[in-house]
Amino acid sequence: MSLQPGLYVTATPIGNLKDITFRAVDVLRQADVILCEDKRVTAKLCQAYEIKTPLSAYHDHNGEIVRPKILDRLRNDQAIAIVSDAGTPLISDPGYKLVKEARDQGFAIFTVPGPCAAIAGLSIAGAPTDQFMFAGFLPPKAHARRKTLMELSSVGGTLIFYETGPRLTEALADVEDALGNRKVAIARELTKLHEELRNGTARELCTHYKEFGPPRGEIVLIVYPPEEESWSDEQISQLLTGLLADHSVKDAASMAAEETGMARKTLYKLALDLKKHGEKTSG
Repeated sequence: MSLQPGLYVTATPIGNLKDITFRAVDVLRQADVILCEDKRVTAKLCQAYEIKTPLSAYHDHNGEIVRPKILDRLRNDQAIAIVSDAGTPLISDPGYKLVKEARDQGFAIFTVPGPCAAIAGLSIAGAPTDQFMFAGFLPPKAHARRKTLMELSSVGGTLIFYETGPRLTEALADVEDALGNRKVAIARELTKLHEELRNGTARELCTHYKEFGPPRGEIVLIVYPPEEESWSDEQISQLLTGLLADHSVKDAASMAAEETGMARKTLYKLALDLKKHGEKTSG
């Protein structure tokens, strides 16, 4: 049976080539063209499954030029498959603008579901799965990364990020600083030969990778939700007040973070407010 005209958002393996679905193979074989990020990567998949469909590059750098031509092909009742180098297109990969414009113009869009690194990592991490938020790649610059994490500090569910090996230790340090010393899971090279999952607190894993070097490969960073607060506001104020009697605001916040598991930035602000209030009272 030939494919209906339209755009087929087709998931491909994130590592192990056997993870492709029967339907995805059929769609890729029958499509008029396969849009892909890197033709060399997709060519290997096509070779493994004897897929002869022509490949056409579609990525962030050529999207503005190529998109009108793709929409013309849809207008001419072609069946077009879009894939990314690995996993589900649009999930931190190109394709959003094409899908939006195609839908706005009334073309049929079909999902051909399959692997997604974020979901694969979450499924084996041991973190709560009833509520989670995928937040893509963290910003590479430290200030922007901390700002993003602070904005996500109120999210009650599991947080999922993509990260690179060279930035992982800095990201883990910022997770502890902004979110507290939460439990974390690092999933990397999923479905590949060197697949690994490592659990610990943000501090423990930061220390580990500082000692043994950054991990290689594709990384999913999974941050557990905050644990139920066992410290009341009054108890935290009492703790900080006691620490401020003998320590600086910075040291008091760090020591309180160690004891309570709360974010150091939050405690620093509380400690600063307490110190200023104390100075006004004594003055």
